[in-house]
Amino acid sequence: MDKVSTAILAASLIIIMLGMGLSLTTKDFKRVVFYPKAIFVGLMNQLILLPLIGFAIAVGLNLPAEIAIGIMILAACPGGPTSNLISHLAKGNLALSVTLTALSSLITILTIPFLINFALEYFSEKGQFIQLDVLQTIVQILVIVVIPVCIGMLLRHYKPNFAHKMARPVRIGSGVVLALIIIGLVIKEKDNFVSYFKQAGLAAFALNAVTMLVGYYSAKLFKLDSKDATSISIESGIQNGTLAITVAVVLLNNTAFAIAPAVYSLLMFFTGGYMIFMATRRKSESST
Repeated sequence: MDKVSTAILAASLIIIMLGMGLSLTTKDFKRVVFYPKAIFVGLMNQLILLPLIGFAIAVGLNLPAEIAIGIMILAACPGGPTSNLISHLAKGNLALSVTLTALSSLITILTIPFLINFALEYFSEKGQFIQLDVLQTIVQILVIVVIPVCIGMLLRHYKPNFAHKMARPVRIGSGVVLALIIIGLVIKEKDNFVSYFKQAGLAAFALNAVTMLVGYYSAKLFKLDSKDATSISIESGIQNGTLAITVAVVLLNNTAFAIAPAVYSLLMFFTGGYMIFMATRRKSESST
């Protein structure tokens, strides 16, 4: 992508994260006191099990370097605004979902550079290894993720009516932006996209499905209730595709690395839709 497209992508993520900030309050960060076990299980899935599963999939399927690195970038970017919406529609614990998204967004400022550097070193062919500058990457993620979230939270606190009015348009705009980003990537990589899609499709779906299953049953293993388990499952399996694409395109300047996150960003709505369908079905059965 050219510099203009890259700047638009970064600006789009800033707007999306600003929108997420509009839905957060300081209470979302304080809930760790009320849900210590659920928060622990959720963060364990997002920050430890998710990258391990992503690595196992990349190695197990013997993926090409571009796709393997894309999967690892995706695994380094848990949560996101979409997971909160799906958790709400799937009758999960929305407060837990929002809290996990907020906490993981802060923690991954530090973990993203190290996970991606590991992936670049492990999967890149000899002589093609590039490395992210850790400090510079932390600052860049801070600017495009954390600062917009903080601005959104300030607006929510001081201008609650404005924040309430803007929440829905920003959510809709986020979906439109993601769709345009994916279309742009398809056009940019049109010569390789079909091949990439075949290679990335199975890996992206496996990452999504396996992490959702692991998230749900690990929560059950710790004797959490179904609402908590549903939210942890969704937070574990629904990644921040927009952030992953931004990391690939803006920080690494490589659209090929963004193919797996783009494919994933399409597939996650099917598994998320299934979770919503099952929740609706359970509700209708319990009411009859």
